[in-house]
Amino acid sequence: MKLFVGLGNPGKKYENTRHNAGFLVLDKFADMAKVDIDKKDFKGLFTSFMYNEEKIYLLKPQTYMNLSGESVIQFMNFFKIEISELYVIYDDMDISPGQIRLKEEGSSGGHKGMQNIIELLGREDFKRIRVGIGKPEYDGVDYVLQKVTDEEKAVFLEGVIKASLALRDLLNEDFNAVMNKNNRKEPKPIPSD
Repeated sequence: MKLFVGLGNPGKKYENTRHNAGFLVLDKFADMAKVDIDKKDFKGLFTSFMYNEEKIYLLKPQTYMNLSGESVIQFMNFFKIEISELYVIYDDMDISPGQIRLKEEGSSGGHKGMQNIIELLGREDFKRIRVGIGKPEYDGVDYVLQKVTDEEKAVFLEGVIKASLALRDLLNEDFNAVMNKNNRKEPKPIPSD
């Protein structure tokens, strides 16, 4: 079994904001898998499908970001999902737009949705896929809740697509292989004299 959880805020007001990167990744992946995330329960929207005899769940908590863990815990308890089967997808200001990073465990890094999940699970040893949104020049809260500008959209969506492809790869490959493929630093161009 695998549970892919995309973090975001529900409602029109938050569509296409940086903080909704997790929702966007899950939607893109659902398109690839040809499924709709349209079932309502466990304080979220979810769906499931079978792939190579493995059950794959997709969950978008609808609690607002700070309470994402409530939906995740209810879902995991009901479907008896182990911590090793949980993958959380979310936005990260410490990663450049267009880049993603996979990680096996760690702190919330100040991300309120992740903080809530860690608190309610009582542990932080679960896998995550972080989508880069870059650092603002000013206060972070406003920044993450702003819509992605037209100039930024192409690069931002590059990260969303990379993350959805990483989810696809996780259906066939182990986490470390997918992590190694995606976490490589982009080579810096050699300056010409």
